[in-house]
Amino acid sequence: MTESEGGEAAPARRSLRDFTGEEVWADLLERSFERRHPAGTVLLRQGEPGTHVLAVVTGVAKVIRRERSGDLSLLAFRGPGELLGEVAVLDDGVRSANVESISPCVVGVLGKADFLSFVGDRGLFPTLVRYALTRLRESDEARGGGDIRVRLAAALVYLIDISAQPSIPLGAGGAVELALTRHELAQHLGVSRNTVTTALRALASCGVRADRRRIVVDDLLALRLTADGET
Repeated sequence: MTESEGGEAAPARRSLRDFTGEEVWADLLERSFERRHPAGTVLLRQGEPGTHVLAVVTGVAKVIRRERSGDLSLLAFRGPGELLGEVAVLDDGVRSANVESISPCVVGVLGKADFLSFVGDRGLFPTLVRYALTRLRESDEARGGGDIRVRLAAALVYLIDISAQPSIPLGAGGAVELALTRHELAQHLGVSRNTVTTALRALASCGVRADRRRIVVDDLLALRLTADGET
């Protein structure tokens, strides 16, 4: 784990399930109905009203916002235990970004009225505020300054972890694949595609390889050490 400037360990990324506990999360899923989506599905669309929320059961999605300039910003990746679309429901507004699956996903769908009733019954409004602030901080950290090699390693490790893919020990001969492009990583980290390409080459010692539509990691242990700033 990396350390902050004050010398304290940085907090681990936390899903809503981590904030609420398994029992409350299970209650949320019990109240929702299940929907399955293939990779590449737009789960929520920017500009549409907040009529429902999605609880991610399995799979990974990306959050993409189209800016006024027309540019796209990849704000975050979301995996199991995360909630999608709650802000537009809570503030009675419209979706601020698209959410698109990057792997097959199973989500729980809960309508606006039922979600607000659930939040009220469980007294979750303060928890949702903390959850939102945590996600904002994580997004800022991903796009912040610092060694791009370390930031890229941390982003890849996070994606592998939320994909629920197994850890591959050094020399195990296995590989972990991510359906992700250099351009998407550049959008997420707030750098150019060329910068990401250079950083990927620097991560070759961790067994990181890239082609047009995927990133492959052959040595997850080494990548974790790099993400922690230990190599």
